[in-house]
Amino acid sequence: MNHSPFMHACSDHSGEGPSVLDLPLPADVKRRWLELATRRQFLGRSGKALAWAGLANLMASRSQASEPAHGAMLPNFAPKAKRAIYLYMAGAPSQFETWDYKPDLAKRFDQDLPESVRGGQVLTGMTASQSRLPIAPSFFGFKQYGQAGHWVSDLLPHTAAVADEFAVMKSLHTDAINHEPAILLANSGSMIQGKPSIGAWLSYGLGSMNEDLPTFVVLTSKLPLFVNIQALSSRLWSSGFLSPEHAGVALRSGGDPVIHLSNPKGVSRELRRAMIDGVNDMNRQLLERIGDPETNARISQYEMAFRMQASVPELTDLSDEPESIWEMYGPKAKEPGTYAYNCLMARRMAERGVRFTQIFHRGWDTHLDLPNRMKILCEDIDRPTGALIADLKQRGLLDDTLVIWGGEFGRTVYSQGGLARDNYGRDHHPRCFSMWMAGGGVKPGAVHGETDDFSYNIVKDPMHVRDLNATILHLLGVDHDKLTFKFQGLEQKLTGVEAAKVVKEIIA
Repeated sequence: MNHSPFMHACSDHSGEGPSVLDLPLPADVKRRWLELATRRQFLGRSGKALAWAGLANLMASRSQASEPAHGAMLPNFAPKAKRAIYLYMAGAPSQFETWDYKPDLAKRFDQDLPESVRGGQVLTGMTASQSRLPIAPSFFGFKQYGQAGHWVSDLLPHTAAVADEFAVMKSLHTDAINHEPAILLANSGSMIQGKPSIGAWLSYGLGSMNEDLPTFVVLTSKLPLFVNIQALSSRLWSSGFLSPEHAGVALRSGGDPVIHLSNPKGVSRELRRAMIDGVNDMNRQLLERIGDPETNARISQYEMAFRMQASVPELTDLSDEPESIWEMYGPKAKEPGTYAYNCLMARRMAERGVRFTQIFHRGWDTHLDLPNRMKILCEDIDRPTGALIADLKQRGLLDDTLVIWGGEFGRTVYSQGGLARDNYGRDHHPRCFSMWMAGGGVKPGAVHGETDDFSYNIVKDPMHVRDLNATILHLLGVDHDKLTFKFQGLEQKLTGVEAAKVVKEIIA
């Protein structure tokens, strides 16, 4: 009987036709194919077309999947920031009730949006059938704060108190008008899922600052509202085609912060160490035999999990925080999983060298009852956000910690559905929206971009989501054009194949 190693190798055809391994190819070519595709990976590919593409790539050049991570070559230049905290408001917060003050709209209450402003834009299905597009001025007032004179909504007094620390970007725009593609574009640089998230790219490029904690950590916040909730899943912190070790690690608010982190009853730390050593020995043998980079990643993840058994409990033990900190962040900070708790955790992770922390806060999809909902949402995030900035600064961490706040697109000046002075809603609007960044090399007090009188179109310094991501990478010492990974025949990068620029006007 022939016991060739290819005799029982995986075929992806299920009896429908020959696979790559069934073709009359030299044995060394088939062996090299196996080095790049384990049985599990090969089954994961859908269709023979990908197998053929993979074979063509194999015969053309060696896969970069087994090349050293770019951490050996980065940063490309001296970074302004060592780490970043991304406060992501999923659902798209309205710029009218936060950062883009439009006082003249009060005189236009209930007037129709001029067609000259709309410019023939295709609307979403939620407002396309409306007979009118009535203008809805913000129900809330604005005041100027700090030496910078930022106009900030009355909904955000605590954030406004640290206004001199951040740069407001009022001219963000995106390609998508619906949440799913827009949130993917913001987080991974592509509207198609399967691409690495920004945190994964930074993990791949810059590596770890603390071998006992993940490089990229994700915290999802408890819901202050239970309507119009934007769905979240690991696709937003995925490593995509990069090694799995670069994916975000989501910490839970209940039980073990990381599932299965604790040892089962009766299993000591010494026994766990011995078990991991045994599994890793087998994985190293597998790695030597087929050279699969995911096997190496698996070894690293087992080791990280073991170290996290000691580091994560210390991270999440807040008993050493003084009363002054609880006063800063507010009473909700003592409740695990709240946005306030997550902001305090983000500060603790910054202290301990976590490279990229992302906090997700949901509920910002305010199509109806906007004044009431925005009040609840802003009350939930305002005090902790201001506290995070102030806390980082008092500890000397803000100078090299980049903090980013924002969502996936903006909201319309016209009301969706009925309109009253104290009750209205706003539809999705990709043409302009507002975000801010603080610390980590950002120019304090800067304002970038300007919108028209209706906050409908950008009239000065447009800034695409790709430009935002390029600027974030730049502040962390990374040239977005040089942080690449070859996949499917293309040098993939966070900012994609279209033009992207670093917005130097907001860099100190």
